[in-house]
Amino acid sequence: MTRSPILLLHSMYGLRPAVHAAADRLRAAGHEVHVPDLFEGRTADSAEDGMALKEEIGKDELLHRAVVAAAPLSDRGVVYAGFSLGGSIAQNLALGDEKARGLLLLHGTSDIAEDATADGLPVQLHVADPDPFEPHDWLNAWYLRMGRAGADVEIYRYPGAGHLFTDPELPDYDEEAAEATWKVALGFLAEVTEG
Repeated sequence: MTRSPILLLHSMYGLRPAVHAAADRLRAAGHEVHVPDLFEGRTADSAEDGMALKEEIGKDELLHRAVVAAAPLSDRGVVYAGFSLGGSIAQNLALGDEKARGLLLLHGTSDIAEDATADGLPVQLHVADPDPFEPHDWLNAWYLRMGRAGADVEIYRYPGAGHLFTDPELPDYDEEAAEATWKVALGFLAEVTEG
């Protein structure tokens, strides 16, 4: 039995060692993981630098690069996953891919089109509580819209953690919250990738 591939998208800091380490953790659990570099070799040292890089490349171009990375895998039923900015892009890809097997969001969500459909798509979100980039009002509305689209959504909140709390290279890192996230996420991925 073959497992669905996982497309893991980096945050606005770019494709740094922490993203490769996360991919290696998933590979150690038996997953096939692809980590495209949406910034084409560039990385950011601060949130400000990351925002500037994101703005310079542009939302449409980042989405285009992600679509190109997903295309060779899509017939096999991709599980989309991402960190923060990567999560928002992963969400857009998953909602646009009728063969998507699942969506793992770490620290980030995205707008949802009114006519979006995600019939039975398993979705898991891990987010800091509170998170300045994902405020409660936004998350409540997001949850309702995802439900209306037909997604099967679980949200895990981590009180007191920083925004990108799974990234050991950043000040946001919270080891306890990160390990709890990976434990739950690995269970989720084991379920949704089984073909």
